[in-house]
Formats: sequence, C-alpha cells, structure tokens
Amino acid sequence: MTFSPKKPWHETSEALQAVMDRTWKELKDAEPRRQYLGGSIVGRDCEREIAYQYHATPMDEGRTGFSGQLYRIFDRGHVGEERVAKYLRAAGFELVTERQDGRQFGFKALGGRFAGHIDCVVLSGPPVPGLDYSKPALWENKILNNKSFGDLWNHGLKKSKPVYYTQANLYMAYMELEQALFTAENADNCEIYAEVLQIDTANAQAMSDRAVRIVQSSEPEELPRVAGDRTDYRCKFCDYRERCWKVPAAPATPKPAWLR
Repeated sequence: MTFSPKKPWHETSEALQAVMDRTWKELKDAEPRRQYLGGSIVGRDCEREIAYQYHATPMDEGRTGFSGQLYRIFDRGHVGEERVAKYLRAAGFELVTERQDGRQFGFKALGGRFAGHIDCVVLSGPPVPGLDYSKPALWENKILNNKSFGDLWNHGLKKSKPVYYTQANLYMAYMELEQALFTAENADNCEIYAEVLQIDTANAQAMSDRAVRIVQSSEPEELPRVAGDRTDYRCKFCDYRERCWKVPAAPATPKPAWLR
C-alpha cells in the first residue's frame, strides 16, 4: 500500500515488512515439499502447470515462487479457519476435526501419491437452509479479501471459485460424504458467506481422472496446456511459462557437399 507524499513511518513499515517477508520466505521455501498431489490444487486452470508442480520441475529463470507476503496470507487463512470453527462451536455446531487417534481427517489414493486433508466434519447444529443433519457434512472455510469475497457473494462457489468447488467435491467423494458446508470470511469486515453443496459426482470424477493422468505422467509436457497461445492471460503469471512454450530448435540445415 503506497500513499503520497511519503512519510517517515512509511519507510519504517516497508523496511520491517521487507525483512519479515525475506526471512519468512526463506523458512517456508526450505520446508520439505509435498510428496503427493494435493486435492486443493487439482481444480486449477492448467493441467500441465499442476503437473510441473507435482514433478517438482524447476521454475523459469527469474521466477521465485511464493513471496513472503503471500506465505503470510496463507498463514492468515489457517488461523482464520480455527477462529471461524470457534465461532461455529459457540453457536452450537458440533464439529469433528480429527479421528479418535488424533490424526487429521483426509484421504490417500493412487498409492499415497494423491491426497487431501479436510478442515472438519459437521455432525449437528442450528437449522441451516439446505443442510441435512441426518448425515455428516464436510466443512471447508476460506478467508478472502473484500473483492474476492464480493465476487463469491454475487456468483456462488462453482462460478466464482472453481478450484475450491473442485476441492470440496473431491473431498466429499473420497470421504464418502454427500454434502458440504462451505464458508468464507471477509478479511476486511468479518462478514460471513455460507453455501451448502450437494456432491457433484461428475466434477469429482473428472477431477479424479485428471489426478490420475498427472500422477501417472512421466513428464509434464505429456499433459495439455490450458491455452493455445503463450499470450493467453492464464499463462501470464505462470512460473513455467518459458519452459512450457519453449520451441525446440530447428534442425541444422546440412551444408552442400561442395562446402564441406
């Protein structure tokens, strides 16, 4: 956030954030990477981009991945999930966040190479339109900025946030649940969004098939790009854009015999 004219405390703020973000990025980048394809990313636009991540492909030169600030935004989401769960419990919802042995709820498939962990399961609570307490429901929560929250509010989960929609359907399918309560909190004013989903089996099957293709691929280039041209807006910020669109060098033209 930048204002003009610049004040002394702006310089202090920028310096403090810079050192926080630099050190936090170093710590997060050093963490061991996932050894599996996560259900939370399978719904992204480009199948090949997901495969690049799954195969731990080095990013293009000059690309550095997530910034320290973005890592902190992810952290805010994790803390926000715990906070919203606290509010739900206070309102009378019965939430189960782990198995009896203390392990987080989740699933593994394809020999452990495809997996996901869910926020929790709703067993009972106050009346909520569309929610049937005769059967358990998946609960997924996100923390969104005001613009993203507004788009979700206006268009619903399937249209506004297809990645989250796919995540919910995959989790329902693999956890053998028929319904989900998806909630989101507006980070600016703490407004709450809630939508009850019934499992979309077609979406779950299509994305499960995609996961199989990615996990069984030998290299990312076996899988399709989302776009037909590198100038497509969906390719603009991809960390693998140069590699993906690299054109193989044309074979050298043999010299005529009289020049050899």
